Amino acid sequence: MDLLHLTPLEIESLRLSLWVSTWAVLGSLVPGIFIAWVLARVRFPGRALLDGIVHLPLVLPPVVTGYFLLVLMGRHGMIGGWLYDVTGFSFAFSWRGAALAAGVMAFPLFVRAVRLSLESMDRGLEEAAHTLGAGRTRVFFTITLPLSFPGILTGTILAFARSLGEFGATISFVSNIPGETRTLPLALYTLIQQPGGEVGAFRLCIIAVVVALFALMISDFLARRRIFLMHGEK
Repeated sequence: MDLLHLTPLEIESLRLSLWVSTWAVLGSLVPGIFIAWVLARVRFPGRALLDGIVHLPLVLPPVVTGYFLLVLMGRHGMIGGWLYDVTGFSFAFSWRGAALAAGVMAFPLFVRAVRLSLESMDRGLEEAAHTLGAGRTRVFFTITLPLSFPGILTGTILAFARSLGEFGATISFVSNIPGETRTLPLALYTLIQQPGGEVGAFRLCIIAVVVALFALMISDFLARRRIFLMHGEK
């Protein structure tokens, strides 16, 4: 029964993880779609550099990414200090900072999924719309965006799952504050450090595995469905 009974601390960490992951994904949607479109459609000097910067969180240690966020967005950071002085808003040591850290770590996965969807799209449909007099904005919202929706959905699911499991950047940037920044991975880390916390840690591990597997299965299903529809259209 102990394995099935979540304590208030564990419920709080799970709720906070879902909340943080949701905002991390929502904050990535517009910039992620825009950057994916730029990388897929526009040729310009420095494109490889932009691509490298976008994917940098995938290869950097998460702790390094969290430290960079602290330097930039902390209350005394280059950007965060100015933001706090002008508006009183701060990312540091709050769930907003946890969402920012999770969003930064998940951003490359979202961009990659959308970019692959855009690159696999039939450009002839966009060109036909242009020849019929449709402007770029109209073509984007009526053709490009709807056709890339499977990639957007796949990227959203992968980004959500990645945000849910974020640890290193979060603890480096916003610390491990109960009820504020202690997400599921941080709660798991805390339980491991406590005597007798093994059962709770195991419960959180099971939850994390189930959520991650569910997200991967949905992502794989959508990818297969997209391939099937593309072959069906041909």
